[in-house]
Amino acid sequence: MEIGFQLSEDLQFWHWWILGVLLLVFELILPGTFFLWMGGAAGIVGFVLLFVPDFAWENQVLVFAAVSVIAVASWRLWLRKHPIETTDPTLNVRGAQYVGRVLTLAEPIVGGVGDSLWRVSTGNDGELPEGARVRVTGVEGATLMVEAAAEVDETA
Repeated sequence: MEIGFQLSEDLQFWHWWILGVLLLVFELILPGTFFLWMGGAAGIVGFVLLFVPDFAWENQVLVFAAVSVIAVASWRLWLRKHPIETTDPTLNVRGAQYVGRVLTLAEPIVGGVGDSLWRVSTGNDGELPEGARVRVTGVEGATLMVEAAAEVDETA
C-alpha cells in the first residue's frame, strides 16, 4: 500500500498527459466520443499541474473527475440540440429502408402475420396470398407493417 500512496504523492504533469494520450487511443479503439473528453480533461489537469506544481493529488483527481463529467455532459447536451445530419438516415435501420416500397409476398400472410424472408404483419387478422403486392407502411422492431398495395409503383 505504501507504493500506491507514494505514486499519488509524486504525480507529475506528464503523468496526466500520458493518461490523456492513452484515453485518446481508447477513443480510437472504442469510438463514442466518451474517452475523447476524458483525455482532454487529463490534459487540462496536466497543464494545471505544470503551472501549479504543489497542487495536491486529491485535488488533481477531483478536477479531472469534474472536468470529465462537465465535458461529457456538455457534449451530449450540445449533440442533442445539434444532431448530426446524414444523407441516408435509414442506413443502419434496414427495416426503415423498406417503408413506402411495394413488395411481393414470398409466402401468404395468415392471421395477420407472415414469416418468410422478413417477418411481416398487416396489423389485423387479414390474410394475403403468396405473390400479393404489399406496401410497407412502417416497422415495429424486426417486423415490417404492410397493407395491400392498391396500385403497383415499380419505381419505389
